[in-house]
Amino acid sequence: MYSISEMYDLTHTKAAEYLGGFTYPWEALKGIKDMILTLGPTLGSDYAQVSEGVWVHNTAKVAPTAYLGAPCIIGADTEVRHCAFIRGSALVGDGCVVGNSVELKNVIIFDSVQVPHYNYVGDSILGYKSHMGAGSITSNVKSDKTLVVIKSEPHIETQQKKVGALLGDFVEVGCNSVLNPGTVIGRHSNVYPLSCVRGIVPANSIYKTGGVIVAKEEY
Repeated sequence: MYSISEMYDLTHTKAAEYLGGFTYPWEALKGIKDMILTLGPTLGSDYAQVSEGVWVHNTAKVAPTAYLGAPCIIGADTEVRHCAFIRGSALVGDGCVVGNSVELKNVIIFDSVQVPHYNYVGDSILGYKSHMGAGSITSNVKSDKTLVVIKSEPHIETQQKKVGALLGDFVEVGCNSVLNPGTVIGRHSNVYPLSCVRGIVPANSIYKTGGVIVAKEEY
């Protein structure tokens, strides 16, 4: 149910070939850095290599106070706003917004994703047109520093210490929510503001206050 093919439309990312080599999205987290370093030199004349290992599309808007750490790719018509901190190993797609004081690290951001206000996104994949409300963050390391487990029936061992959140296409995360390590949210699902999310949220669902999950009504 939570395979890459079921969560993502791979026509909306330059990481399509890379992601196609895995079954589940958390399996792809370890190789993001190497994937970007391989992909960057192939991007063509529409991209400028503004520093070693950093490629920015000619139509992207990057504020002078933003930090672009290597390796990273910034796609066409994407806006990187003031004081954004891209630590590295970040593939940011086309038509995205990376906002004020947003921090990205080891991520694949599909096209048309918005992380516009005070977000931390680490060791995560955000699907096409997903949106994280102001102050919402991904927590990517457990407090006891043990390996991350996807909370499902049965539990899935990731064998990784750092796993943030895997958001499917069109996911909406409410303001000031925390997505705990190994959170998986299916396509077209919504998370209420101020939520503390753990485990799996099925596709076409609403995650409500107190962890109640209900299916969206069909109209």
